[in-house]
Amino acid sequence: MADVSLRNVSKAFGDTEAIKDLTLSISDGEFVVLLGPTGAGKTTLLRLVAGLERPDSGSIVIDGRDVTKLEPAWRDVAFVFQQYSLYPHLTVAENLAFPLRSPARKLTEDEIRMRVAEVAKLVRIDHKLGNKSTRLSGGEMQRVAIGRALVRKPAIYLMDEPLSSLDAKLRGDLRLELKRIQAELGATMLYVTHDQIEAMTMADRIGILAEGRLVQMGTPREIYTEPANLHVAARLGQPAINLLPADLIADAAAPTGTKTIGARTEHLTIRRAENGHAHGTVDWVEHLGDQNHLHLTVGNRKLVTLTDPDSLFKKGDRVTIQLRAPLYFDGAGNRIAG
Repeated sequence: MADVSLRNVSKAFGDTEAIKDLTLSISDGEFVVLLGPTGAGKTTLLRLVAGLERPDSGSIVIDGRDVTKLEPAWRDVAFVFQQYSLYPHLTVAENLAFPLRSPARKLTEDEIRMRVAEVAKLVRIDHKLGNKSTRLSGGEMQRVAIGRALVRKPAIYLMDEPLSSLDAKLRGDLRLELKRIQAELGATMLYVTHDQIEAMTMADRIGILAEGRLVQMGTPREIYTEPANLHVAARLGQPAINLLPADLIADAAAPTGTKTIGARTEHLTIRRAENGHAHGTVDWVEHLGDQNHLHLTVGNRKLVTLTDPDSLFKKGDRVTIQLRAPLYFDGAGNRIAG
């Protein structure tokens, strides 16, 4: 494996700046997830590292080599795409072996068979090696696609939302598998997604992308508890952070310059109103089994928070709200230390 560095990289397509002066370092063996919505520049960044696109400016260094102008074949990277892209006429074993049969690798058939068996066991698809890829489930096909990348032992693995086309249970299962595989191999991975759960559960560090810029980089905990601005705060948290005008709750003290208060579930204490004083009203309670979503109206704002499954709140209840160490943001959307 290897470390990777992007230095002041920019890329435009016509008048659209896809990546803007981006600098990013990934350590050897690190699992970095880039999180952002559609159009943030996630896939373009992967394609730049892979050599499928060339930057307009800046440099890309892999394992100490400047690869900015090198063709993809000479960069020693493996790319896992959103779609499986398997060869339908080949068996699982033949799909896994395909990257190893390049003339540049000069491996014997025995070496190829051993490596295929090793990787198939790692991704837990060894019981299907003789099957054609068309006879696999979606989760099995994605395991083969991931295995086909792993079989090469590249300097870095690039993964472009590889789990997004799977159902929720398979996504959860393969998240755990992928993190296990990465840890066992000590692999360097750059993974992009719009799914905050994937980012929070798999990443050593998360990078938040917005309109081609790397807005913040940190551990999942750092990004969640210390977001640099409103955009970052809104990327993580389920339910999403509540963004409230600073004067919405009159008895909430806020630092000077605060325009917006960010209130996550853990920042809110909700009680039934007593003595006629109330901040808001319960609109409805959404029962999710192990927890409830409590939907509130406060002034002209809607809030959502979590409550215990045995909570006795019901529609129409008048409630008081206490804020406990929420996040504060100024008029430009930047966080103010509370």
